[in-house]
Amino acid sequence: MAAAPDHLFNLRNNFYLGSYQAAINNSDLPNLSPDDAVERDCLVYRSYIALGSYQLVINEIDSAAATPLQAVKLLALYLSNPHDKESTISSLKEWLADPAIGNNAILRLIAGIVFMHEEDYNEALKHTNAGGTMELHALNVQIFIKMHRSDYAERQLRVMQQIDEDHTLTQLANAWLNLAVGGSKIQEAYLIFQDFSEKYPMTGLILNGKAVCCMHMGNFDEAETLLLEALNKDAKDPETLANLVVCSLHLGKSSSRYLSQLKLTHPEHILVKRASSAEDSFERAVQSVA
Repeated sequence: MAAAPDHLFNLRNNFYLGSYQAAINNSDLPNLSPDDAVERDCLVYRSYIALGSYQLVINEIDSAAATPLQAVKLLALYLSNPHDKESTISSLKEWLADPAIGNNAILRLIAGIVFMHEEDYNEALKHTNAGGTMELHALNVQIFIKMHRSDYAERQLRVMQQIDEDHTLTQLANAWLNLAVGGSKIQEAYLIFQDFSEKYPMTGLILNGKAVCCMHMGNFDEAETLLLEALNKDAKDPETLANLVVCSLHLGKSSSRYLSQLKLTHPEHILVKRASSAEDSFERAVQSVA
C-alpha cells in the first residue's frame, strides 16, 4: 500500500530552514484532514512567533482552539513578556500535569523550548526525552549540546538517522553536533549547510550556519560576507547580530553598532548579558584602583 502523500512536507521544510514568510505565504493547502489542519496552523503561528509577531498569535488563538494551538499561544505569551514569565510557566506546568493533554507532542515540544530558554535543561528533558516526533528528537540534540553532553546528543542523532537519514531535521541536528564537537567535523557541518543552500532558498539560518563554520575554520572574510547577506534578510535577527559582533572583532573592525542593535532588540541575549557583565567587572576594577 502506497503511503499517503505528505501535504505538509514543504510547509514543514520552510519552517525548519527558517523560511518563515514562505511558510506563511504557502500555507493555504486544500483537503487537509483535521489533524493536518491543526499541524498546519501550529506551523504558521510558530512562523509568526519566529518573525516576532507575538501579539498576532495571542490575539488569533482563542480558548476554544485545540491543545497544540493553545501550547503555541503559551510560547507567544512567554516570549512577548520577558518580565512576567512566571504566570506562563505556571500555566504550562498545569497543562503538563493534566493526564488528558499532558502527553501532547506539541505541548511537550513547547515545554522543552520554554525550559531551554530558562536554561533549566533537566526540566526540559523531562518533557522531551521520550521523543515521539522528529522535532522532539532534534530538540533533545540541542538540549544535550547545551549541557555539553555530545555523547547523549549523538545517541539522539542516531535515533533520528534510523527513522529518516535524509530528513531536514536529521541533517540540521547532524550539523549542530558537528559544530559542537569541532575539529575535523566542522568541514562536515559546512557541507551540510552548503547542500541546503544549493537545494533551497537562502535563509538566515542557512547563512548563519555556513558563517559559523567559516569562523571555526578561520575564514572570517567569507563569514562576514555570509552574515551581511543574512542581515539584509532580517536586520533584527539576534544570531546574525551576535555572529557579526564576533566576526568583526576577529577582523579588527568595530562591532559596537551590531552590539547596540542586539542590546536594543534582544536585551536577554547571552552575548548582551556577557558583555554587560564584562563591562560591570571592568567598572569595578577601575573603581578599585581609582
